Amino acid sequence: MFTFILLSTFVGAAMGSFPELYATMQKAFGASERVLEILAEENEPISMEQEKNAIHQRIHGNLDFQNVVFSYPSRKEITVLNGVSFEAKKGEKVAIIGPSGAGKSTIAGLILRFYETQSGSLLFDGIPSTEFSLTDIRNQVAIVPQDVLLFGGTIRENIAYGRLNANEEDILMAARRANAHEFISGFPEGYDTLVGERGVKLSGGQRQRIAIARALLKDPALLILDEATSSLDSESERLVQEALEELMKNRTSIIIAHRLSTIREADKIIVLEKGKVIESGKHSELIKNEGGLYRYLSQLQLEIQEPEEKNII
Repeated sequence: MFTFILLSTFVGAAMGSFPELYATMQKAFGASERVLEILAEENEPISMEQEKNAIHQRIHGNLDFQNVVFSYPSRKEITVLNGVSFEAKKGEKVAIIGPSGAGKSTIAGLILRFYETQSGSLLFDGIPSTEFSLTDIRNQVAIVPQDVLLFGGTIRENIAYGRLNANEEDILMAARRANAHEFISGFPEGYDTLVGERGVKLSGGQRQRIAIARALLKDPALLILDEATSSLDSESERLVQEALEELMKNRTSIIIAHRLSTIREADKIIVLEKGKVIESGKHSELIKNEGGLYRYLSQLQLEIQEPEEKNII
């Protein structure tokens, strides 16, 4: 009898593990499908060799979206951008705002040609983006994202990634302009400090300033700031904002933002909702539109900030 009970327990335990085994197998099948999708993708026509990375076709900084329609390949039934049109002239700061899912970051991906539009045109200096090589576009467009990607090397190597043939003086100058030189010099190993994988040994503000130094070193014709200060504390945000102002000087800048306080001085503000441009203009113009989304979002953020300021006081 004892043997029967013991065997029954073993069999029951084994049977009980079947649901977990099934779930694990389903995860494995899903991961395998994704791996096969990646392996089936065509390689981008872009050079990975430094000697072949010379710029052949210059971008001067004029950007034009003309009635752009776009859906992601994996979700073709969902139109992310629907007839989006706007223009950014050389040296202008153009801000793009809107609720989550409005298509703001998708615009950044299209500028870098991570994807192609379904219809409409994206022009650099009046020339279709498809007439530029990917190497030329990505060598002349820089992006500072919210989640900065640093590799597990030294601070010097991470900054120099913006221009691999940069000398020491260029790297130091870029760091100073990005408000990064002071904190870098405070480390025992200075610019030879290892940042850890994805920059885990640095704070969010420090990672952002290294990314800005990298972009300054690259000296792009077109700059994209994708929520670059949204996850920082007040002091870090101030330092990063000062560095961003230096970075944006005399270059076309596309600023994707949730915090409207950071884009009030933009030359033009584009308001997106459900993939469409519903408003555009300067802050002083849009804030007067009582029924507008921009005014609503501004008032909403002001209501949130006021209690926070009272708590600080």
